Amino acid sequence: MVQIIWIKRAIQDLNDIAEYIAKDSPRYADLTIEKIFDKTQILKEYPEMGRVVPEINDNKIRELISGRYRIIYEIKNSELIEILTVNHSSKLLN
Repeated sequence: MVQIIWIKRAIQDLNDIAEYIAKDSPRYADLTIEKIFDKTQILKEYPEMGRVVPEINDNKIRELISGRYRIIYEIKNSELIEILTVNHSSKLLN
């Protein structure tokens, strides 16, 4: 089974998302973050589940969609995936 690591940037993205949503609804902020975390769990068994990120066009850099958010990850090897960033779909990938 593949190990999933969240790099600092991705964790900061989640904190920023939660903080922004919590201004209107702390409960919805919690649910959104939980949903994003849950979505990544499928990668443990199906690491290539996500599509290749079109802006990057590298088979190892992929994305899952959770609601309005893009979860960008890199397949490092057969045992490790790094979650790189989580972006709102309306924003450009930077």
